[in-house]
Amino acid sequence: MIRPQRGMTLVELVITIVIIGIAAATLFSAMASITARSADPLLRQQSVMIAESYLSTALALPYAQLSSAAQSPAAPRNLAGEPVNELAGYSVALSVDGAAKLNGVDATRIVVTVTDPQNQSLQLSGWRTCYGEYDAAGNDLCL
Repeated sequence: MIRPQRGMTLVELVITIVIIGIAAATLFSAMASITARSADPLLRQQSVMIAESYLSTALALPYAQLSSAAQSPAAPRNLAGEPVNELAGYSVALSVDGAAKLNGVDATRIVVTVTDPQNQSLQLSGWRTCYGEYDAAGNDLCL
């Protein structure tokens, strides 16, 4: 009577270990590649949030004061003008182009450039026209 085989031979065991080792090495190298780039979306999203904040603040200014919003590259600051320590690796530049025209209408183009700690730049731009702005005496500031 032939007994049914139980267990594995040494050759089968070695082949199984080699296959599992190759699969694990491949998986770990893929995971290392993914982990190395996992911070990129975070940096990009943070850059977008900083740029949107600066752009919305500039667009909310009266039309006559837009040129005062321009700044050369500097660390991000809060509304009180104090540096934000958590964003020290970022740099923000804001340019204002008052000579631009939008479909033939006088307009000002505002461009915000944010550079993240990995030296990747992100640009957001917006347009602002003068509409319905009057001084305290009722004079139209758009003329």
